[in-house]
Amino acid sequence: MSVGQQVSSDHQLARLLQIGIVLEEVVEARSYQHYQSLDAEAASDEAVGELLEHAAAESAEHRERLEALVDELDAESIPFDDIEALVEAQYGNTKPEDFDDVLYDQLCNEETAYKFYDDLIGALRASQTTFGIDRDRLIDVLVEIREEEAEGVEAVTNVMNDRQ
Repeated sequence: MSVGQQVSSDHQLARLLQIGIVLEEVVEARSYQHYQSLDAEAASDEAVGELLEHAAAESAEHRERLEALVDELDAESIPFDDIEALVEAQYGNTKPEDFDDVLYDQLCNEETAYKFYDDLIGALRASQTTFGIDRDRLIDVLVEIREEEAEGVEAVTNVMNDRQ
C-alpha cells in the first residue's frame, strides 16, 4: 500500500495509521536499544543520551495518539503481524548495525517517520472521502506529529554538528 495514493476509506486510513504506529514502535525500540548500548565514553555525552531518551518518549506518545485515532474509526483492525510485515517491506531497509554511529541511525529513523507523515497528510488532503473521524482534527494531529519529527531531525543534526 502506497501512501502516495488518495485515502479512500476508513479501512485504508486505519491501515495507514497502524503503519505509523509500527514506525513509532521501531523508532522507540531503536532509540532505547541505542541508549542501552552506549559505552562509557558515549554515555558521558549527555546530549546523545538525552536525545535518545527524548526520541523514545516522543515515539511512545505519538503511538498513543495514533492508536486513539484508530480507535475512533469504524474500521476493522489489521493484525499486527501484517502491519509489521508491511513496515518491514517498505521502511525496514536498514538495521541499527548498518550505521557507524547511533546518531546516523537515529537521523534515518526520524527522517523516515517525517516522510511517512508528510506523505500521509498529502494523501489525506488530496482525498475527498468522508471518514468516520473529523478530517481537520485528523490532519491537525498528523501535522503536529510531523512537526515533532522535523524537530527530531533538527535535534539529531545539531548534536551531530556539535560532536564534529
